[in-house]
Amino acid sequence: MTATLIDGKAFAAKVREQVAGHVTRLKEDHGITPGLAVVLVGEDPASQVYVRSKGKQTVEAGMNSYEHKMDADTSEADLLAVIDQLNNDPAVHGILVQLPLPGHLNEDLIINSIAPEKDVDGFHISNVGLLGTGQKSMVPCTPLGCLMMLRDYHGSISGMNAVVIGRSNIVGKPMAQLLLNDSATVTIAHSRTKDLPGVVKQADIVVAAVGRPEMVPGDWIKEGATVIDVGINRIERDGKNKLVGDVDFESASKVAGAITPVPGGVGPMTIACLLANTVTACCRANGLAEPEGLTA
Repeated sequence: MTATLIDGKAFAAKVREQVAGHVTRLKEDHGITPGLAVVLVGEDPASQVYVRSKGKQTVEAGMNSYEHKMDADTSEADLLAVIDQLNNDPAVHGILVQLPLPGHLNEDLIINSIAPEKDVDGFHISNVGLLGTGQKSMVPCTPLGCLMMLRDYHGSISGMNAVVIGRSNIVGKPMAQLLLNDSATVTIAHSRTKDLPGVVKQADIVVAAVGRPEMVPGDWIKEGATVIDVGINRIERDGKNKLVGDVDFESASKVAGAITPVPGGVGPMTIACLLANTVTACCRANGLAEPEGLTA
């Protein structure tokens, strides 16, 4: 058997289309334009590319994009002042501080200074707590994208066995929480898990988010399981640079029922969900109905 390919690119395009439709309605019916502010500190090349892409897609969806570029040696006080200004700006519905930050800045302090209702990354401690208790929150973009793809493919994941490999605050933990909120039976596995292959083999759904190239081989995967590969790793193969996931695609796609490719799987969903979160934040701020199908 060959696994069904879950095309993140096509699915993200569909999400962006839905977002653009909501934005049009907000403008026409309420005279409101959602606004996303991105703060970039320093010259990290990967972050610069990412921020450009976010800005472009924000504008394409009909939203306002505000970019704040700050020098690498920006003081904590100056950065906090910019965030404070954005927190108090009614035209800004979503605020995102691009990570990683330069070493002299305290990431936790910075993230937790963003107003929770504008924290479209879903990293604020209040949003983490709300998600953990099953309340309305801002949900981290990558896990939200994974959940959307799983719901789209399965309809319902209620009662399914899900294994999340990786326990990061950005993907692993919120992913497990979202799966749990959708009534899956969830195991979080990691580098210290005893018999990791055996644990993964029990799963109907495997979400790999470890950041180790091709760590999960096909013989760990239960036949017919759905594999969501969050990893994006650059490796050199045959003298060329290549992007690979945390799952060995070649062997896993022979056993899995469905699998996301790398690139073109989870990646495109992250920015699409950022746009979705911005629209959700805008609707909540204005006491309007939230966009259906774009939230957890």
